[in-house]
Amino acid sequence: MTGSVETTSSSASELGLPAPEERRRLREAANLTHEQVAEAVGVTATTVRSWETGRTDPRGRNREAYAAFLTALAAPATAPEQADTTSDGPAGRASEAGTPQTAQTAQTAQTAAADAPTAPAEESAEDSAGVPAAGPARGPAADFDALYDHAAPALARQTYLLTGRRTLALKAVERAFTRAWARWPEVATDPDPVGWVRAVAYDYALSPWHRFRRAHRRQDARPADPADRILLDAVLALPTRHRRTVMLYDGVGLDLPDTAAETEASTPTAGIRLVRAHADLAGRIPELAEVPPEKQSALLRDLFTTLRPAAPLDPRPAAAVRGGGERRVRLWSRGALGLTAVIATATGYTAVTAADHYEPPQAPGQSVSGVPPLSGPQQLTARSRQLHDKLRADPEAGPARIAPKSE
Repeated sequence: MTGSVETTSSSASELGLPAPEERRRLREAANLTHEQVAEAVGVTATTVRSWETGRTDPRGRNREAYAAFLTALAAPATAPEQADTTSDGPAGRASEAGTPQTAQTAQTAQTAAADAPTAPAEESAEDSAGVPAAGPARGPAADFDALYDHAAPALARQTYLLTGRRTLALKAVERAFTRAWARWPEVATDPDPVGWVRAVAYDYALSPWHRFRRAHRRQDARPADPADRILLDAVLALPTRHRRTVMLYDGVGLDLPDTAAETEASTPTAGIRLVRAHADLAGRIPELAEVPPEKQSALLRDLFTTLRPAAPLDPRPAAAVRGGGERRVRLWSRGALGLTAVIATATGYTAVTAADHYEPPQAPGQSVSGVPPLSGPQQLTARSRQLHDKLRADPEAGPARIAPKSE
């Protein structure tokens, strides 16, 4: 691959690493496989093969761990005469030790790689690739606070460069750490907890649904420095996938295989995206176009580090983020319990009031022919009214009672 992705053996020596051929020789001399080296350093076997062929070089925390691993492999093994003298010879001493010399060398290299110093927690974006050094046994809250204090400032800067919005960047960081605290056992045992949180923050910050929010319609205050404005506009003009690839490779400092893995793409695809993104940025940033392609990555890292937003990116304290996540969980739990109670009450009421037997519906009425319709009483005629009045007024009995009198 060409462009800023390409590295050489001379650049590897500047990073304090031996040439790719020497790396392979040290591994084969210790009788180690790519998988064993990858497990010791904390990467994939494909990444180790890429380092040994010279296609890529480790960067950031991986570079320090790999350098410590190779240094331990290159160290001369302990002479047999300096071992335990309780047995009769070298063969007996080796059998009492119970571990071959190559296995001891691999164990020493793994220990050195595990003890390699990690990058300090600074404001720069590339320092977020490190992991806080393991200390004495602490509680989950203390471990979470240490991870938050280490990664939150740099992660806020990265999400700001990805979105250009300060409020959205801080919310994405807080959302990522809130989810990390809710799933802390999984995050605490993850080989790269910072990467776990970074992936969640990037996904939330780059979600296309934010464009429908009312706050997204208002433009954030732009940086005061014209160079910073040009850089931010150039980064935001990139497609979302190219923007994320540039931030991981140039801002965070991941190597190309790790960048491809985090963006869920193949290594050649990530390389093509990176080359095209560098070409687009060089067309928009004058000082980036003046440097050769192999130095564009270092210049972009410096530009990302020195960019100053219009308002400070100060994440909330770790205790506030942790407490907010716990309150949100309690509210959701209470809401779920309340909804369950309402559903149970409605179900019980329905079970009590529902019919317990079948009642056939009444048949609709039908018209019957030949039957006169029911009508009310007829109006009284003059003769009928006389008889009516006589019956009410005359108490006599007999036929004369019903015979009308002539007036």
